[in-house]
Amino acid sequence: MSLRREVNGRMFGLGWQELIIILIIALIIFGPRKLPEIGKSLGQAINGFKESTKKVQDEAKKEIKEIEKVVTEDSSSNSSQKSVQ
Repeated sequence: MSLRREVNGRMFGLGWQELIIILIIALIIFGPRKLPEIGKSLGQAINGFKESTKKVQDEAKKEIKEIEKVVTEDSSSNSSQKSVQ
């Protein structure tokens, strides 16, 4: 499952017209000198979030595998005990 979701071919439900308007407003508010710095900071924040999310997903998958292993071992030991009785 991807973190990026698209609705009707649009990212976050925004079309290219809306994205241009948002960019123009950001340019007016922050100015041309600050905009690249803000973009860089935003990109770093998004990358940090992605890395953290991936770590959490990896840990969850690891825990699930360990639980499945324990359940499989328990069910196989219960089966062997029943056949002995």
